[in-house]
Amino acid sequence: MQDILWEEIIPGGHHWSGIVRRGNTLTLTDLEGDANVSALFYNIEEKLERYNMPDTLKAQHTAFLTKGNVCYSDMGRIFCSITADTVGWHDTICGVSDAALIEQKYGKADFQSHRNDMYRSGKDGLLIELGKWGLGKRDLAPTVNFFSKIVAGEDGVLSYQPGNSQVGDTVDLRFEMNTLVVLSTSPHPLDPKREYQPAKIKITASRSGNVPADDVCRNHCPQNQRGFINTERYYAS
Repeated sequence: MQDILWEEIIPGGHHWSGIVRRGNTLTLTDLEGDANVSALFYNIEEKLERYNMPDTLKAQHTAFLTKGNVCYSDMGRIFCSITADTVGWHDTICGVSDAALIEQKYGKADFQSHRNDMYRSGKDGLLIELGKWGLGKRDLAPTVNFFSKIVAGEDGVLSYQPGNSQVGDTVDLRFEMNTLVVLSTSPHPLDPKREYQPAKIKITASRSGNVPADDVCRNHCPQNQRGFINTERYYAS
């Protein structure tokens, strides 16, 4: 990877937030296998504009994300594009765990008794990070759960697929907007593991360069072409 700006390790069960500028790529790397990274995106210049799961899915006629897909805002603009992906399937529909679910599945381990090894829920981790930017509960939205795969059975029951992500798997997010990125590495809510063992990840920021005319994300579907135009006009004005 060229033009690396910075790297950081996020332990399993922790959370992170930061600004990724237009024209940079954030690479997520699964360091232990079966990672889960719940992500939300906000326009850092107007945080009322945020990631919209329904528009992202219906615009691209999909129920999951992989290379060629983009993440839409609720204003029809594109936060980021998935330009590379060794996993192939990222969950968009299951959201995050809350404290009650974590305690029900794994028991209780609070900060007073376990310090940094406490059991954190995805919801609590996201809220901690949102609070740093003046946001709160009303600003929560459905997440992208990178590295996790969920399938629906014939009876409609959703099930988690262990082994979807292996050690060293990566996904590249090229940012088309100046974006507040909020991440949680707590377990996926449908993860069947009986012990609280969320995997750590690495995030790497690098320069993307110009978006080529034959870009796989731009040309994935006609709606994506319109989304890129909307985004480019936003920054041209």
